[in-house]
Amino acid sequence: MLNPKTSILVAALSGFAVSSIAASVGQKDFTQEPAAAREKRMKWFNDARFGLFIHWGVYSVPAGEWKGKTNYGEWFMEETKMPVSQYEQFARQFNPVKFDARAWVRMAKDAGMKYIVITSKHHDGFGMFRSDMTDWCIKSTPFQRDPLKELASACKQAGITFCFYHSIMDWHHPDWGTRRAWNDKATGTPDMDSYVVYMKGQLKELITRYGPLGILWFDGEWEKPWTHERGVDLYNYVRSLQPNIIVNNRVGKGRSGMGGMDKGQGVGDYGTPEQEIPPTGFGPGVYWESCMTMNNHWGYNKHDQHWKSTQTLIRNLVDCASKGGNYLLNVGPTSEGLIPPASVERLAEIGRWMKVNHEAIYGTKASPFEKLTFGRCTQRTRSGGKTRLYLHVFDRPVDGKLVLPGLANKPFKAFLLDGRAKLEVATRENQTIITLPAELPDKIATVVVLDIKGKPAVVKGSS
Repeated sequence: MLNPKTSILVAALSGFAVSSIAASVGQKDFTQEPAAAREKRMKWFNDARFGLFIHWGVYSVPAGEWKGKTNYGEWFMEETKMPVSQYEQFARQFNPVKFDARAWVRMAKDAGMKYIVITSKHHDGFGMFRSDMTDWCIKSTPFQRDPLKELASACKQAGITFCFYHSIMDWHHPDWGTRRAWNDKATGTPDMDSYVVYMKGQLKELITRYGPLGILWFDGEWEKPWTHERGVDLYNYVRSLQPNIIVNNRVGKGRSGMGGMDKGQGVGDYGTPEQEIPPTGFGPGVYWESCMTMNNHWGYNKHDQHWKSTQTLIRNLVDCASKGGNYLLNVGPTSEGLIPPASVERLAEIGRWMKVNHEAIYGTKASPFEKLTFGRCTQRTRSGGKTRLYLHVFDRPVDGKLVLPGLANKPFKAFLLDGRAKLEVATRENQTIITLPAELPDKIATVVVLDIKGKPAVVKGSS
C-alpha cells in the first residue's frame, strides 16, 4: 500500500491545501443559521424517523475472529493491535462480488426506511470509495468497482436519501495526532493540520462525486487531537460545499458519552444516542437519532448470533418516534457483499408492520403524555384544528379499556389504523377511555387512532 505521505499525494494536495486554508479563514459561519432556516433544512430528517446504518469495510474479512478470539468487529485493528502493514493485507482479500446495490436499497425501502448512512471511512482509515487522496481505499482491493457510487445511484432511483458516516479519527494515517505504537508504516511527527487537509480532500470527493448527500455522520471525535475549534471549522467547511447538508454533533466535542446529546461547547445539527433511547424527548427544535445494532456488533462478526427480536426492533422504532427522535438501525455486511440473513429477515418483518402502520411513524411529533402503561403515543396536526393521536398498544389492558389519563380534549372518533374496526370511545373526568377488541390484530404493536379537537391538553399528574 502507498503511504498517504508519498510524494504523489503531496503533489496532489499542494494546490488543495492552499485553497482549503484560504476557505477556512474566510468561509461563512453556518453555526449562526436562523432557526427558521434550520427547521426547513432539518424537515426531511425530522419526518423520516427511520434509517439504515451500514458498517462495511475490510474488517469484514476476518469476520470477527483472530488467534482464537471471536469478539472483534470494526475495531479489529485497535483491539488486536495488529501492525498496519499486516492489517493492510485484508484489503487484498476484500472482494465483495455478491454485492448488489439495488438489492440493498430495495431491502431498506421495503423495511420502511427513508435514508441510508454507510461508512465511507471507519477508524481504520480505509475508504470504501475510489479516492484520489490515497491508495488506502477500495482501489487496493480485487474489487475494482465503486460500491458507494452504485449505492448512490440506487438510492437516487428509489427515492432514498443517501448519507455517509466518516471517521474523524484515523488509525492508519501518519498525521493523526494520536498515533498508535503499532502503526509501523508511519514516519516523522504527526501533523494534524496536514491531516485535516487530507480529510477535507476526501470529504470534498464524497460531497461532489456522490452527492447531494443527506447527512455527513461524523465519529471518532473524542480523542485529544480533535478540538472544538476544529469541529466548528469542519462543520462550516462541509456546509460551504453543500449548504443544505445535515451534520451530526460528533463533528464537535460537546457529546456527553453514549447518551449522545451535547453538553457544553457543541456543534452540529442533531444528537446521537448510541445503543440507547433517551428516557424522554427534548422538546421542539432539538433533533436526535438513536443508532443501534441488531446484535452485539456494528461490523460483521460471524460468531455473533445474539439477534434482537423483531418485536424489540419495532418497539424501539416506536419508542424513538414517540419521543420525537429517529431510529438508525445497523447491519454489518460480509466481505462477500451480503447482508446477514438474520438482518434481512428482521428488516422484512419490520417492513410488513410499517406497510400497515407507517402513518403513525413518518412526520409525527412526540407524545403529549408523560407515560402510558400500555405502550407509546405519536401525534400529528390535522386540518380543521384537529389532532390525530396514534396509540401504539404493546400490552392490552386486562379489562380491554385503553385509558388516556388527563386528556381534556373532546374526542371525535377512534379506530384501528389497519382499518378493521371502529372503536367505542368515552370521556370521564379528564380521562378518555377506548374499548379495545377482544383480540389485537398485531401482538407487537397494534395502532389505535384517536381524533381529538384542538391541540392535546393533558392535565399533568392525572391517573
